[in-house]
Amino acid sequence: MQLVVATSNPGKLKELQKYLGNCLEDSNWDLVLKPQELDVEETGDTFAANARLKASEIAIATNNWAIADDSGLQVDALNGAPGVYSARYGANDSERIARLLKELGQETNRKAQFACAIAIARPDGSIALESEGVCRGEILQETRGDGGFGYDPIFFVPDSQLTFAQMSSEVKRSISHRGKALASLIPQLEKLKL
Repeated sequence: MQLVVATSNPGKLKELQKYLGNCLEDSNWDLVLKPQELDVEETGDTFAANARLKASEIAIATNNWAIADDSGLQVDALNGAPGVYSARYGANDSERIARLLKELGQETNRKAQFACAIAIARPDGSIALESEGVCRGEILQETRGDGGFGYDPIFFVPDSQLTFAQMSSEVKRSISHRGKALASLIPQLEKLKL
């Protein structure tokens, strides 16, 4: 059975394959990227709404099961911004980070969280499974580390004393918002009756 990943990003496909590795091996799922020409506009006002929308539309368009996620950074002092606009907060990672740091300024409340919502849709577009994950942290005044992407260099996790950009991929997978969302999804996926 094909499970179409609602992204054109090969990196996200590899990341999902790592997260879902054993689950995929023990089942008959085969992860594939969505066709390049299929694009779904993220018009939802929550991560969950966008994940459902993408999974449903890709499932219908490909007549296959589809998995989609939406995630982003929510900063307490900015009333949850950038939120669902995290990827559109600037033209590239550097611009997004610069804008966020400028908007936070000298604010002392630097608490924030990465949140992720995942949805799996049946070929008819109906949602079969959903999960969410959150990782709490703080926004640093300057970047640290050269791994990861997006806001990773300024998102500091006090428990590990590292930014996402400083963590090994294994550590990040175990504590990240996406890792937590997928961890709660795996038992549901294993029980799913096709």
